[in-house]
Amino acid sequence: MEIVIKLSQFLLSLSLLIILHELGHFLPAKAFKTRVEKFYLFFDVKYSLLKKKIGETEYGIGWLPLGGYVKISGMIDESMDKEQMALPPQPWEFRSKPAWQRLIIMLGGVTVNFILAFIIYIGMAYAYGDSYISNTDLKDGILIENQAMINAGFKSGDKIVAVDGEKIIRFDNEINSKIILAKEVVIERNGSQQTIKMPNDFVDQLSKFEKVPLAAIRIPFAITEVPAESLNKELKAKDIIVSLNGQKTRYLDEVKSVLEKNKNKTIPAIVLRDQKEIPVNVIVSNVGKMGVSIGGLSLETLEKLGYYKITHQNYSFIESIPFGIEKGKDQLVGYGKQLKMIFNPETKAYKQVGGFHAIYNIFPSSWSWEVFWSITAILSIMLGVMNLLPIPALDGGHVMFLLYEIVSGKKPSDKFLENAQMVGFVLLISLLLFANGNDIYKAIMGK
Repeated sequence: MEIVIKLSQFLLSLSLLIILHELGHFLPAKAFKTRVEKFYLFFDVKYSLLKKKIGETEYGIGWLPLGGYVKISGMIDESMDKEQMALPPQPWEFRSKPAWQRLIIMLGGVTVNFILAFIIYIGMAYAYGDSYISNTDLKDGILIENQAMINAGFKSGDKIVAVDGEKIIRFDNEINSKIILAKEVVIERNGSQQTIKMPNDFVDQLSKFEKVPLAAIRIPFAITEVPAESLNKELKAKDIIVSLNGQKTRYLDEVKSVLEKNKNKTIPAIVLRDQKEIPVNVIVSNVGKMGVSIGGLSLETLEKLGYYKITHQNYSFIESIPFGIEKGKDQLVGYGKQLKMIFNPETKAYKQVGGFHAIYNIFPSSWSWEVFWSITAILSIMLGVMNLLPIPALDGGHVMFLLYEIVSGKKPSDKFLENAQMVGFVLLISLLLFANGNDIYKAIMGK
């Protein structure tokens, strides 16, 4: 069932993005009276799963889920229809239209991608609001369990003050993304500030260790189950350990530290049970465990227990517009920085480039519309930025040649464009093989 849910989200998001991207090309083409021969979701190599011709356009679904396309008459694209291009230009063809119209048609897809992302963020702000913990409320600092972060110099209890000069006001899901892209992070430790210089190959280091959040809020040691075979019968589900061996243990990491120092011992503890503190004795195994299952608590529960104050902001439709635009802008800038890291060999971030399996794994195993739309918005930005790269066969390649034509007044020959398209196609296939090859390598190596 987990696979079905993840696959359903993956295919729905991918299909939505492809259809709207191609619609961005389709609508201006029709507006400029340019003939569109095909409008396809996925590629119809040799045959289609479904097709229907309406007017001059054939609409269909292909069997190869690697994207989608609109085939515009008189345009040198992935179809490489040389027979059509050998004929005299016709008024309804792409090549017969003024350069500015062709430019608008080519920019239509990425424009829709960016607009869609902003619309999603606006809609999410209006529908879900915004929840976060004020950074000043993290009085005991954050939890650091990621080994790459520990190697970089972070410790549990640190407070993140600023990332690349930007003061951190709120602790939310964006903090990890900011740290990944950071060159330096200012922290507060034991009342004094210090600057941590992030390693150039930090992204590569992350892949070598267990995948846990870079920075997280510190949570209590909350017991969810005491198995029948556990020796600690005095403990019960929903107990929260607040003291161990005479030491206050407000947080899970503090409990783990005390257990590690008291292997093969029976030590006193105090648990919070039904809002009362109850003294118990716990048996610690030779590996520093108590033989119980633990789990996280909701933000609401943590707030009730006095750990954090959760700020929730609701937005009217008008208020959600600037908030959504700002969120979209931040994501766009952030992805631009990620792309810059990928193309910088020193960061070794190219090793973490993933294909379809990596995208599939982004989606959760349980259905959440809030998470679905959040991921779809990010993917829409990624699709828009990637398509703007000045690579022949991508929208950005067409735009590059059109801008040259507009500035110089000289149109590249059809033969040149055909050769450029072929080079771009080979480059894209290579990138596709590299990205999905990374997925396969990680699956085999268990990374």
